[in-house]
Amino acid sequence: MAASKAYRVHYTRDESGWWQAAIPAVRGCHTQGRTIDEARRRIREALGLFVDNVKDVALTDDVRMPTRVAEVVKKYRAARRRADREQQVASATARRAVKALAGGGLRLSRRDAGEVLGISAQRVQQLLETAHDRSGPKR
Repeated sequence: MAASKAYRVHYTRDESGWWQAAIPAVRGCHTQGRTIDEARRRIREALGLFVDNVKDVALTDDVRMPTRVAEVVKKYRAARRRADREQQVASATARRAVKALAGGGLRLSRRDAGEVLGISAQRVQQLLETAHDRSGPKR
């Protein structure tokens, strides 16, 4: 099976608020849309006039914006990635804490474990279920 072709799509916003989409690697392949999503759908249609099997083509978005805005967006994305990683750590730690409080040594009730952790008894139950699911069947 041949590798599918990939193209970078440049999106810019014009003075009237429309998004202009263009594929620089394909001369004459451009369109517009009121939203990025609409421009994205339309650029694929436009590319279909130039290439076969357009559904198999990978498109990479390159949304062009002023440098100051791009810097803020880049900082947000980095912060979001850090927050996602921290959330994963917090979730894993919560599962271990619930397992230690309610499922293990102390054998606290779901309600008391929730009180200690500052979460609901229902959340304790969910965490116990996911902790059990992740640890696999007991042998």
